[in-house]
Amino acid sequence: MYKFIYKNLKKVREKYIDTLAKLYEFSTTVYSKNQFTQWADSKTGGYTYADLKHRSDALSKKLTQYGIGAGDKIAILSQSMPNWSAAFFSIVPFGRIAIPILPDSSENEVTNIINHSESKVIFVSQRLASKVSEEIRKKMTLVIDMDTFEVLNANEDQFTCDGKTSIPTPEDIATIIYTSGTTGSAKGVVLSHRNLTSNVISCYRTCKRTSRDRWLSILPMAHTLEMTICMLYPMYCGATVYYLSKPPVASILMKALKTVKPTTMLSVPLIIEKVYKASVLPTIQKSRTLSWMNTHMNKFMCRIIGMKLRAVFGGHITFFGIGGAKMDGEVEAFLLKAKFPYAIGYGLTETSPLLSYAMGRGRAVGSIGYPVRGVRLKLHDVNPETGEGEIVAKGNNVMLGYYKDPKRTKSVFTEDGWFHTNDLAIQDEKGRFYIKGRKNNMILGPSGENIYPEEIENVINNIDGVNESIVVERNGRLVALIQLDENMIEWDKEGEDEFYKKLDARKAQILNFVNKQVSKFSKVNDVEVMKEPFEKTATSKIRRFKYKDSAHTVESDKEAKEK
Repeated sequence: MYKFIYKNLKKVREKYIDTLAKLYEFSTTVYSKNQFTQWADSKTGGYTYADLKHRSDALSKKLTQYGIGAGDKIAILSQSMPNWSAAFFSIVPFGRIAIPILPDSSENEVTNIINHSESKVIFVSQRLASKVSEEIRKKMTLVIDMDTFEVLNANEDQFTCDGKTSIPTPEDIATIIYTSGTTGSAKGVVLSHRNLTSNVISCYRTCKRTSRDRWLSILPMAHTLEMTICMLYPMYCGATVYYLSKPPVASILMKALKTVKPTTMLSVPLIIEKVYKASVLPTIQKSRTLSWMNTHMNKFMCRIIGMKLRAVFGGHITFFGIGGAKMDGEVEAFLLKAKFPYAIGYGLTETSPLLSYAMGRGRAVGSIGYPVRGVRLKLHDVNPETGEGEIVAKGNNVMLGYYKDPKRTKSVFTEDGWFHTNDLAIQDEKGRFYIKGRKNNMILGPSGENIYPEEIENVINNIDGVNESIVVERNGRLVALIQLDENMIEWDKEGEDEFYKKLDARKAQILNFVNKQVSKFSKVNDVEVMKEPFEKTATSKIRRFKYKDSAHTVESDKEAKEK
């Protein structure tokens, strides 16, 4: 009887699903026999939709036995795996609140998040168990092994069996996601059931997937981008998600692509940019035929390479979503001409996350496209001379606020309820948005000019031998911090004088090239070379605030030696 009802509900699921509890019940009933999660390199360890319900219900019962009920917070600290979704759905459909923690968080960050959120239970993977201090373990009602779901620590005094659950409403809190972004102190983003389900429906309206689709997950599930679009959305349509048992280094990823043959993937720009710079460009440069075609038959050459690129990604890819940061213009131009099925997604943790998209014929190099269904975007406080303004958003996907921080919450909303994204943009004649840079990254020039470091960095990053860069302001001067490719300079083999001579020459070349490409008020004054990789967020954005005043560079080491 219930199955008959749910099968009919499938026709009207968009109106029916307004909480994650309804998504959970709907999907595990209608798609019960479908495979939901699976390891990419193993036929064991995954879940059908029916298996997921069985496992999550059992875990929920265990939480209830220890008095963990509706409104209680439960942390999840784990790399992506099939058990991640099982843990998540033992929490949110029953009125509890999930606290996902990014796997690259430090022990101190894990401690702060658990304390601030007042989490009573933590699911932790064996790989990340060392990040949970003994002090935190003792405070927890339960510590559960994410790999086996065995109870590692339990406060037996709280074995009361009175953890009352509840059926959540659309406005109830589903999760609190902590993020430091790239600009400083962590903040807990409070997302409701409606926030997440409305964004899932927006995703479906943007690009329809079915139960026949195969996702390959390579980003952390604790990040909103992966959680919404690579866990909740495939669940909405009964699809299968595959996970990597090891970190996604090139050899592991290539093997998984060949095995899974995914139709759907999400990525950050850095991954596809590395493929382009490390594989596509050298292939063109080393071939006389391709070099000639690049000059005389560029579109045709890109199309040929695009076909080979699709084969590298398994040959069945129909949607390659890129989000989390702005993509390099040269790389996007190539993908566009290559007819590679990429799509650009723009959004924030605070917006669950998707706000806009660019795919198919709606794509244009550098554009984040148009608002997704159910979301309104406009430019706020527009500069009449440049047409630039801050993107503000309104929709059911916009967060409830920041946890325990009403002052910060108030500061990011206009009086009439629009959310400040902090991204400055322009619109073209077709209504597409183009981001110029982050409002709090913008540097004010000596004569009041708006300088966007991201635009200068785009020029620097396209220089042969430069891996990554950021531009900061120090004492009224623009300083470019760059990370060179490993093979550009023989760090250990050069004599000290020869090393600094070659380095200074390379820096002078970079400075000269950049300052010929940028406007006069965006000219760089100094170039410094990083000794170590930049520290990044989960979506590979550099944590800029850490380098504003100082950085561990070759130059700083040299100054220390001279003193």
